[in-house]
Amino acid sequence: MTSRLKAVAMQFIDLHAQQARLKAEIDAGIAAVLESGQYILGPQVTEFENKLAAFADAKHAVSCANGTDAILLPLMAWGVGPGDAVFCPSFTYCATAEVVALAGATPVFVDIDRDTYNMCAKSLKQAIQDVEAKGELTPKAVIVVDLFGQCANYDALSPIIREAGLHFISDCAQGFGSTLNGKHPLAWADVETTSFFPAKPLGAYGDGGATLTNDAEMDRVLRSLRMHGSGVDKYDNVRIGLNSRLDTLQAVILLAKLGIFADEIEARNKIAARYSEGLKSNTLRTPAVLDGVISTWAQYTVEVSDPTAFADTLKAHGIPTARYYPRPIHMQTAYMDYPICSDGLPNTMACKEHVISLPMHGYLSEDDQDRIIEAAKAV
Repeated sequence: MTSRLKAVAMQFIDLHAQQARLKAEIDAGIAAVLESGQYILGPQVTEFENKLAAFADAKHAVSCANGTDAILLPLMAWGVGPGDAVFCPSFTYCATAEVVALAGATPVFVDIDRDTYNMCAKSLKQAIQDVEAKGELTPKAVIVVDLFGQCANYDALSPIIREAGLHFISDCAQGFGSTLNGKHPLAWADVETTSFFPAKPLGAYGDGGATLTNDAEMDRVLRSLRMHGSGVDKYDNVRIGLNSRLDTLQAVILLAKLGIFADEIEARNKIAARYSEGLKSNTLRTPAVLDGVISTWAQYTVEVSDPTAFADTLKAHGIPTARYYPRPIHMQTAYMDYPICSDGLPNTMACKEHVISLPMHGYLSEDDQDRIIEAAKAV
């Protein structure tokens, strides 16, 4: 056993290194909020929304309390509800389907591409045909997830969604900042959503989220919905809404992080390339990235024959790992009765048995990465 494999713990996502880099700016921003006393929807929230929209080539960005609300709000704006079908992957976090059920609609689960783990265009087309043929639900919307930081194949998915006349949400909770041929997901989708959960590539120090759109009317309705359905008159709420606002303190933290986000995406891609080079001779399966895609690498996810044994071995060397998602949504208790594509979800079921993620963040040192690669090869 080499010295590199000695049990020295490391962080799966090292937020402390990033915080040290931004400490002075974050401290100053927090102090300014405390001095002003504008803790809810202070001017820094508007500043952050404007800069977030500019980063993603969007005309509007509406911040909210969390990434789940960011998906729910446009469904509410479109009036999605009982009798409507919303198509989404099962191989993702439950929030993607949860918002559909919360809106009163029916999530219909679609399979993923085996290589990228993102929504499969063929499966989506079949699922839409299934719902139309059965006639019990009305196809209404599609939620495409950019899993593990990589843009989905929007060139393949968008024509299917548009031909069916469906609303189109790009759930970029993990993939915000990812581009396909230089374009952000909003080049195809009606809205793009993201989460600022601390572990996300662009994360706050608490919960937060945002919905981006190029539609001025959608922007207006989203701003109303996030604040109890407010109208022009403070005491005349014109629609049923939510209490879903981004705290000003989180906005100043996110402003600092957004300022270095492009640099961190570049660093993450260098680290991912180094992983792929170091692990390519091993028996594990390394991630595939679509041509033209720049990923944000929310996770570096590999496949191994026995993820449990793999995780135990790396843990013994002080190396953390994480499993996403050993139990897809359609297998979870609350979602078992919802429909799936008639072709089944074979790729979802195949990969769930093998995926495991290695430490990934923009501050991962070469020494630590070498430890991870060597330990992975030793399994």
